Amino acid sequence: MAPTLPGRAWGTKLPPGSVTRAPAILDRASWGDPMHTGSAFDFRTDAISTPSVGQLAAISRATLNDDVFGEDQTTTLFERRLADVCGQQAGAFVISGTMANQLALGALCQYAPYAVLADASAHVVNFEAGGLAHLSGATVQPVHPSNGIHLTVEDVKRHARVASDVPFEVCLTKIISLENTAHGNVIPLQDLRAIKDWAGKHGIMVHIDGARIWEAVASGAAGTLAEIASCADTMTLSFAKGIGAPIGAMVVGTAEVIRRVKRLRQSIGGGVRKAGLLAAAAHEAVLENFGPGDVDSRGILRASHFMAEAVATMWTTRGGKLTRPTETNMAWLDLTSARISPKALNDNGLLKGVLIAAPRIVLHHQICPEALASLEQVFDNVLVDKDNVVETSHHSLPSKGCV
Repeated sequence: MAPTLPGRAWGTKLPPGSVTRAPAILDRASWGDPMHTGSAFDFRTDAISTPSVGQLAAISRATLNDDVFGEDQTTTLFERRLADVCGQQAGAFVISGTMANQLALGALCQYAPYAVLADASAHVVNFEAGGLAHLSGATVQPVHPSNGIHLTVEDVKRHARVASDVPFEVCLTKIISLENTAHGNVIPLQDLRAIKDWAGKHGIMVHIDGARIWEAVASGAAGTLAEIASCADTMTLSFAKGIGAPIGAMVVGTAEVIRRVKRLRQSIGGGVRKAGLLAAAAHEAVLENFGPGDVDSRGILRASHFMAEAVATMWTTRGGKLTRPTETNMAWLDLTSARISPKALNDNGLLKGVLIAAPRIVLHHQICPEALASLEQVFDNVLVDKDNVVETSHHSLPSKGCV
């Protein structure tokens, strides 16, 4: 009998003699093996994690229908389930967090001109290739948080431009975009609610960039997914960071907003025909590393927070300082006070076999104990035995992670 690929959805049998076993990719050791891919030693970003064998199996079971026509069951089921978990009416699966943010913001404000108020260091401001201006005709109002950590309602009141307060030549604030977590720091639920309440009274909508919303929930200090989503008109969730999927993100919101999101998605080439292959892996990653509900029931993400706390302690017990509190899976090192350049720290990491994008150290569920031990040796070199600090003349790694 001729062989078939795993899963009934894959359909037809192959001609006799054309193949003797499943494609080699299904056998590759890199699936589910962070030691093989190197992600176990990579502190640059949690987007570097290696997809699991369980995700590969989920891909093999995915339906292969057309999501542009809205007919792919795997994708539709995932959208419905996650929207329900977040207490929202609908969801739209897209291929990246950047696309999710841009589609959500574009769907909220259909008529330019308008302005989006955001943290000056936010991803939508700095690392989405000017998408707000290019795709939505929006200007950005960058605001530096007064507490040095995250935006508060007082920051919003101080900087938002509302119709009753400004002359006609000033571009009005139409959306407040909040990143949660913001560089690893949690925006407390009471702050989100205060911002949403004030914004609603002034005709301003709220978007939450939830690229690492899972980390916020896992911290136990931010509320549930549904509670956080209730503080926004749209929220995005990324599956390719700490959750560990190979690709994907989702926008959740009202049915009407999601209809606009899907139309905009198609206009920029974001419609995916066999989206079930991607959605299946993302759904499995959520179940594996977060759980089926709106709270973290696995403890896997929380474990990476404990690792981040350990890294912060490694640094501070050697005399180093931090630039931000360590609340989730990131430790931010104060390299200025340590009198070391980001490149020097990166280069010393390479010598010890770990990848760093200083000054940010990002922990994820696949970091191994050997990597932490090597990182500790790097800290010894740069803080204790400074004669061993190495800085090459060659370009090595970016000085600051942006994802």
